[in-house]
Amino acid sequence: MGEVMPSADARAVVIVSGGGALTPFTTPTLACSTDAGYLSAGNTATAMRDYLLAQGKQVFTVPTRPDWGVVDDSTSDDFGPFTGCPEVLPEHLTIMSAGDISGGGERLARFLHFLRTDYGITEIDFVGHSNGGLWARSAIWVLKQTGAPITVRSLVTVGTPHEGSVPGRFTFNEIGLDAFQGNAFAEKFNQDWVPYANAGDKGINREDTEKYLVGPGGWNAAQGSALDGIPVTLLAGTYFSEDGGDPTVWPNDATVSRSSAWAEHIPDAIMPIRTRWEAPLVHSIFTSNYAGIDWSYALTWNTESLARINEAIDDA
Repeated sequence: MGEVMPSADARAVVIVSGGGALTPFTTPTLACSTDAGYLSAGNTATAMRDYLLAQGKQVFTVPTRPDWGVVDDSTSDDFGPFTGCPEVLPEHLTIMSAGDISGGGERLARFLHFLRTDYGITEIDFVGHSNGGLWARSAIWVLKQTGAPITVRSLVTVGTPHEGSVPGRFTFNEIGLDAFQGNAFAEKFNQDWVPYANAGDKGINREDTEKYLVGPGGWNAAQGSALDGIPVTLLAGTYFSEDGGDPTVWPNDATVSRSSAWAEHIPDAIMPIRTRWEAPLVHSIFTSNYAGIDWSYALTWNTESLARINEAIDDA
């Protein structure tokens, strides 16, 4: 690192994975092994990266891991394992994916400076899955506050809990078991989430709540005018639904409701340019496995979802 590398194009797509994700650093030309059983950019980013590269985009993936440290090869028993990756970036360029939103945003901003100095990238199209959308928004705020010579052209958020996640709200008692209206999958999924959050959370689950994110004193309001001039496309999964249910819970992708993914209660002053899209999809391929359905039903893997992401970048 440190020496500026030639770049045919100063514009790039940057994919940011979400809460708890383990994702390696990849470049437009270098990724991890494609041997059977391995995913070249981890379980969140592989299909998105492959699709966008095929559309002629320059794509980088941001290294993320649930704990402190760096992202090297995962183990064979990890979900969506990877090996033989091109470069291990230092800890200060790696998002701790179980950590808080602002901390992740600061590390992401550092990563963007690394892309500028080492790859000549000065224009960014963000694609943020789940909490990756919040880390992208946080990084945009940091870039603007510091006057960084980096332009964010667009932001696509994919199942992002702009107003809290369903499991986060359940874990911290903003909603009770009755909010799931007897839906056996929702009850089990959210009850299983609580010990997971208590064991591994380092801030993000507590911040995936309406209390933290919504209202005049919330995180969204604190972002001020950071998104001025940046078109935001909001993708929501609506695979799970219950008629007459709480509209801040149903429909949802198992983790994030449509209402939250669409930022329905965030004022236009905070997010002035937005487009919304929905499809009967689930949050991720991890969710697909949990629900026993094909990966093609995941927002991160479905071809219609990937096409909409590409369209949003082109429209910007």
